[in-house]
Amino acid sequence: MASQDLKHRTTDQREDSPVIDATVPPSDVSSRKGKKSKGVARRGFRSLAIALAFPLSLAVLVIYLFGSTNRFRNIEKPFYIPPLWALHLACMTSAFLSGLSAWLVWADGGFHRRPVALTFYFAQLGLSLGWYPIVFGAGLVRVGVALCVALFGALVGSWRTFKSLNPIAGDLFLPCLVAALLPAAVNYRLLNNQ
Repeated sequence: MASQDLKHRTTDQREDSPVIDATVPPSDVSSRKGKKSKGVARRGFRSLAIALAFPLSLAVLVIYLFGSTNRFRNIEKPFYIPPLWALHLACMTSAFLSGLSAWLVWADGGFHRRPVALTFYFAQLGLSLGWYPIVFGAGLVRVGVALCVALFGALVGSWRTFKSLNPIAGDLFLPCLVAALLPAAVNYRLLNNQ
């Protein structure tokens, strides 16, 4: 009688289909699945938190160290120059969105399929965070122009590469492209003020 309750695997069943074990009660099987999915969710949340906290904390550190400068406060600001808080907010938003985009690509395994995406991500992150110490810290406004051009190129490369891997991740770089115009406008004004 007990052999009637057993389920046999046939050749037409998929390899990943579950095999029911008659010795394990169904309630234990469902509790194991619940524990496994909670573990996966915790790891996913932890990796998301790291992917967002890393670029955002770097942006806050750079803004704290180099964001308050008299060079910006002393120039005459036309309408297209944002206030300093908007420039800082654009930098932090760009870091947050690029981190989220990188996590989406990483979760899909995109960095293994196209390693150039990781290169573009770190290039745009480094260029956007390097602008503050070079322009506001060292006062190298002409180098800042080159950084803005390189940043825009890295953002376009990131957008195109990430969009081919994950369309949502690619679309998250579009606000970063707009945010890159703010330091370019500030840099242009500082260049004209010299």
